[in-house]
Amino acid sequence: MKKIIFLLSMLNILISCGMKVPYTDELKNEFNLDSEEKMRNVQFSISQTIILDQEYKSENQNTTENGTLISSSNSKKETLIIPAGRKCIFEGFGTDGEIKVRFEEGEEKYLTFKTDGISNRRYNFKADWSAKGGPKINYGGNVFKIDMQRASNVRSSYLQVHKRNLQKNRRKARVIKGLKV
Repeated sequence: MKKIIFLLSMLNILISCGMKVPYTDELKNEFNLDSEEKMRNVQFSISQTIILDQEYKSENQNTTENGTLISSSNSKKETLIIPAGRKCIFEGFGTDGEIKVRFEEGEEKYLTFKTDGISNRRYNFKADWSAKGGPKINYGGNVFKIDMQRASNVRSSYLQVHKRNLQKNRRKARVIKGLKV
């Protein structure tokens, strides 16, 4: 009996915690999330890890006073890793129905997610998947290449929200004694 009560209480706790579900147009309509003000109150997260790489290269060729040729090159690499499940906030709507979300402060530091327009489809990570040299995005005013080898499922990354169903049921039971003449 104690085991059954314990299992039921654990099941109740797990159910009440909520679940991560894909953000879809159906969910948007269900909760009437049509304005930026309402969207700013929603906590978003992403489903897959996204890794962005940027490499700066500069090359110079000069000559010295005595005629020696000097060739110098500098490179600097920056990698941004956004782990799966990382929380983000709503930044704004795009011109074509996209949703922009922000993981950090800074100008133009947001990622864009877009649905394909079919009902109940999730909002997938938007990038230039057909770019020469690999998929690229603009982040923080710079062009970053998406690392498809270290984050192989990045193309299927989508927005998630926590959804919890609260249901209150009240029951009242009583035994009726009946009436005597």
